[in-house]
Amino acid sequence: MTKNDDPLIAISDLFEALHLLTRLPVPMQSEMRGAAAAWAYPLAGLVVGAVAAVVGLTGFALGLPTALCALLSLASLVITTGALHEDGLADSIDGFWGGWTTERRLEIMKDSRIGAYGVIALVLALAARWAAIWMLFEVNATAAAAGILVASAASRAMMPQIMANLPRAREGGLSAQVGDVPLVTALVAFGVAFVTAFVFAGWGGLLALIWGVVVTLVIARIAWVKIGGQTGDVLGATQQLVEIAVLLSLLA
Repeated sequence: MTKNDDPLIAISDLFEALHLLTRLPVPMQSEMRGAAAAWAYPLAGLVVGAVAAVVGLTGFALGLPTALCALLSLASLVITTGALHEDGLADSIDGFWGGWTTERRLEIMKDSRIGAYGVIALVLALAARWAAIWMLFEVNATAAAAGILVASAASRAMMPQIMANLPRAREGGLSAQVGDVPLVTALVAFGVAFVTAFVFAGWGGLLALIWGVVVTLVIARIAWVKIGGQTGDVLGATQQLVEIAVLLSLLA
């Protein structure tokens, strides 16, 4: 690889991240870099956040109530990703608190059916995201757009941190498909989120990022205790809960 290849590799990694984490139609090359492309997850988050921000700002410009603008932004976040992360959150909560052994928890997480714990987690998570975005729109539309961008990027930057620091709890699924993420790749992803947070939200963005790190550490500890590692569902749960933490921190 030469220096002239770097921009092309960066673009390819972004497309790979979008292909993996969203339902957006993006061109893919024949060879995928897997774990090496994980640094681009927060960039994919920026794209997802930009779509949601534009949708919400369009509604705001048309004079729609702020609650509806927030709902449109939230719907965009869900639709753009195909509810991938929401599914991971529901499966993780079902498994962590629905089973008594590691094997049973992993079995529940793999089951496509959703239980009471998962439903409650989804309802509360969607309500928290909607309320936070709604209140940001109440402050002003620019604050809402910035909050969505920072939260979308920061939450996806935490996924490589989990992948680099926890072993896989089982073979198969999203985490195994990507492979082992090197620590340096995870740090680059965090750096992208750091710059994004500061550019769009200043010092408040960096404080929000710190809260995102705290939530990630808590999730990592719970995952280690409950299933001895991480899975794709744990990564989805991380994205959802960190997004909520960042939005609430920016609101505060």
